[in-house]
Amino acid sequence: MEDAGPGVIELPKDTSTPTADRDVVDATLAASGDAQAFERLYQTHVARIHGLARRMLGPDDADEATQDVFVRAWEKLGTFRGESAFGTWLHRVAINVVLGKRQKQAIRRDRFIDADEPFERLPARTAPEGTSLDLESAIEHLPKGARQVFVLHDVEGYKHHEIAEMLGVTTGTSKAQLHRARMTLRKHLDY
Repeated sequence: MEDAGPGVIELPKDTSTPTADRDVVDATLAASGDAQAFERLYQTHVARIHGLARRMLGPDDADEATQDVFVRAWEKLGTFRGESAFGTWLHRVAINVVLGKRQKQAIRRDRFIDADEPFERLPARTAPEGTSLDLESAIEHLPKGARQVFVLHDVEGYKHHEIAEMLGVTTGTSKAQLHRARMTLRKHLDY
């Protein structure tokens, strides 16, 4: 490795370095203003963050939410202490940004939507045998609370007590919303 000069930290070119170790080094560099280090973090984690945003907010708002997550991460990099993996820290930042966006959407949206109304607007379809179901599309049409809990529990793997804390609801509400989501999805996906 060549000497890059005083005050410059060079990453090893060895790609066998675990991603978590590279992330910690890049997060430290990015926190001190290194935009290239932040770009590496972005490239490593953007697909997972975009997937989370797409599932929680829908495809129309996923790009903007993903951008907002990385802007927030850039602003908050100084708070990353390395006690957990950078990906875990970034995921938590993403959850907070996405939940904030959902709250803003709820304020703007009519509060009294019939829970089954979104599915009534979908055209009925018959799937030929052997065709896979479009779960992503069905998730997009779930009511807000059920969708949040379903994605956090069944897709992201959080426990009910963690979801309750994140969303500011009781554990029972989390369980009820998950049941509602599963029943609604089952009704929608049964042909």
